[in-house]
Amino acid sequence: MKSQRQAAPGTRPQTPTQAWAELAAGNARFMADERKHPHQDVHSRSRMAVKQRPFAIFFGCADSRVAAEIIFDQGLGDLFVVRTAGHVVDPSVLGSLEFGVGVLDCPLIVVLGHDSCGAVAAAIESVETGRMPPGFLRDIVERVAPSVLVATRQGRTSPAEIECEHVAQTAQLLATRSALISDYVEAGRVAIVGAEYDLAHGQIRVIEVVGDVEIDPEDT
Repeated sequence: MKSQRQAAPGTRPQTPTQAWAELAAGNARFMADERKHPHQDVHSRSRMAVKQRPFAIFFGCADSRVAAEIIFDQGLGDLFVVRTAGHVVDPSVLGSLEFGVGVLDCPLIVVLGHDSCGAVAAAIESVETGRMPPGFLRDIVERVAPSVLVATRQGRTSPAEIECEHVAQTAQLLATRSALISDYVEAGRVAIVGAEYDLAHGQIRVIEVVGDVEIDPEDT
């Protein structure tokens, strides 16, 4: 019997809970090597050339091993994806996410972090040594460093713990920095899920939730 959390087959998820249930099911298929590869045929491509209707927004790390469409078994037109190294936030990121929420009417934002993150490792090194990297790499480190400080001051000093803290901090930042996203979350039209991806096993674990969305306990 199909879970009430999921949208009807062949329909676009309309709520944060339905969107997350679709993503969780896709990640389960990816882990089991039973992918459906939806919406990747020539007919889907032609149909979506006129208009896009993604059901979820992904703000993730630019790491080449963390492609949201693959690890959640989705296809063309399913996800609106924004990526930066270390999923660091700047005005263009916020503008892109607001487009996904306000124009594309996506009910869910997923902040996607992962283990062995180079941006987090660089921020940890800078905090520990006091040395900053050159060029615009410094901008990335400066945006990750607050998460390093929060975690370490709470006694969570391992890279894995700091990476999870950075996911949580980013999810909260989106909800407070953007008035549009904040209003949509408060109205129950959008939720934010912060998740951590395990590179070796392919599994997603929920770290942080902002807004009204039902999460299966097995996903946490």
